[in-house]
Amino acid sequence: MTARTHPIPDAVHAHDPENSNRIDPFTMETDMKRRTFLAGASTLPAAAGFSCSSPARGNGEYLYHGRVPNYKPFEIIDRGLIIKKIETFTKGYISVVKITTDDGSEGWGQISTYNADISAMVLHRNVAGHFLGNDPADIDILVDRAYEMNHKYPWSYVCRAIGGIDTAMWDLYGKIKQKPVVELLGGKAVPVPAYASSMRRDISPEDEADRLIKLKDSHGFKAFKVRVGRENGHNEDETPGRTEKLIPMIRKALGDDVEILTDGNSCYTPDKAIEVGRMLEENNYYWFEEPCPHWEMEWTAEVTRALKMNVAGGEQDNDLAQWKRMVQMEAVDIIQPDILYVGGIVRTMRAAQLGEAGGLKCVPHSANIAMVTVFTLHMMGAIPNAGPFFEYSIESGGIVDEALSLYRPVLEARDGAIQIPEGPGWGVEISKEWLAGADYQISEV
Repeated sequence: MTARTHPIPDAVHAHDPENSNRIDPFTMETDMKRRTFLAGASTLPAAAGFSCSSPARGNGEYLYHGRVPNYKPFEIIDRGLIIKKIETFTKGYISVVKITTDDGSEGWGQISTYNADISAMVLHRNVAGHFLGNDPADIDILVDRAYEMNHKYPWSYVCRAIGGIDTAMWDLYGKIKQKPVVELLGGKAVPVPAYASSMRRDISPEDEADRLIKLKDSHGFKAFKVRVGRENGHNEDETPGRTEKLIPMIRKALGDDVEILTDGNSCYTPDKAIEVGRMLEENNYYWFEEPCPHWEMEWTAEVTRALKMNVAGGEQDNDLAQWKRMVQMEAVDIIQPDILYVGGIVRTMRAAQLGEAGGLKCVPHSANIAMVTVFTLHMMGAIPNAGPFFEYSIESGGIVDEALSLYRPVLEARDGAIQIPEGPGWGVEISKEWLAGADYQISEV
């Protein structure tokens, strides 16, 4: 294909602290629930006091695509390379992305699971041309441009395609610098506590309790998540009475020495969500995730105001302007951007900074053990407002079986934690056997 190349304007690299300080401050009040929850949390000074409505100022720098005041574009590698090829390898639920520069350097990433073949098509038709022929050092502006130039197509498949290229660029950075991505982001490759995440509603409360007890004993998990209601359930349960039985049974089975989380998957109206939330509070659950239809953000905010327990959400949201609104209205207590839904590390880091500015913990959504879990580990090891644990799926079959053959080493839970891979880039190697059986596409200059 013929690449569309664009010089990077000097204004993109400009940073004027004095000008940034003239941005109207956005003051966020935090209630006692949030202050207690965040006790001892570190802060990002650059993110403090952001404005959700500030216009462009002075030299043209302005807060767009989720930027906070004094935002600094990532400058990880020296400028001077050119992106020459972007390749995708697609099979089943998964599509991986490979980028190659003019000096032969390579990086591997992944498009989000589910309809990955559609996202790969969008990548080559609508997204790759905004990266090819450009310097990979300029990741912020390249990601933003690819997003902006697809403004006619908001946003899911475009963001998934961008996320595939973004994550490949971070792997490229790590291999050039011979460091794991977590270190490039300012963190360390340490074990990260995980919560064992159940994806099932077709399981009885008794059987769910039994398998979680076994995982607690065998892998040392200290946090678990179960499902209540029915996905987009209009206040209905998956089976009659399941939620009311499940909530106290799981607490009794696992004991008081673990944290228990639950996910409503957009099931409830606010009144019903508050009713379920009261039951969760009585049984000392840690958070209530996506209690209301995620697009009805005001409903979720109503539930958050009513409950003392933590309300979590945001996994479906890929528009960073929506993330600003979510934080501004204090719709949730814990934000859950999905790295591959939002559009990669750059955009997810901005969502995390917006959350940190509003006093919110961040636990990215990572509901399968394909590469999104690897990416999430690296990010959790670096952000100052990371939550106390991250999501680790306990399911088998489907995506899991495919993911187990995708990369090495396989992630393993030990004493309730997962080690961040320590090798350069993402620290894992994509299987040549998996690639050989995948559908192949290439865009190049």
